[in-house]
Amino acid sequence: MVDFWIRAAILGVGATALLDLWAQLLNRAFGLPLPNWALVGRWFAHLPRGRLLHEDIARSQPVANERAIGWVAHYAVGILFAAIVLAIWGIEWARNPTFLPALIVGLATVGCGWFILQPGMGAGIAASKRTNANTVRLMNIAGHTVFAIGLYGTALLTR
Repeated sequence: MVDFWIRAAILGVGATALLDLWAQLLNRAFGLPLPNWALVGRWFAHLPRGRLLHEDIARSQPVANERAIGWVAHYAVGILFAAIVLAIWGIEWARNPTFLPALIVGLATVGCGWFILQPGMGAGIAASKRTNANTVRLMNIAGHTVFAIGLYGTALLTR
């Protein structure tokens, strides 16, 4: 079990780091805004207080250390997504990885953003309340595909 969580941590951190590099590339090449991890941290910090849904997370009560909470949550979720790959395809997948399992989980986890995080933060289901909803959706799919590449690539590098 220790090997499982160590591998999940390595894979999740590697894949999440690649996703962060992708965001930096999009920011520098196309001027796209970087993710606001403080607002994600604010959303996570409100969960233990019983608050899942916000009209607009930016107008919700700020919390201490919300940026740090957001970054930790971002990487913790990446580790949990990596653990899903290992739970379904086994620890052996990390020793002999193939791309399809990583892609399946990467694309399936788009739903977490569309049906949990975005509505919870006030953006609606699949960013439906945003004026650029289709762009957000496309970027979500692209980002989770990059995450899948990161899972697979990290597994290849560490097998």
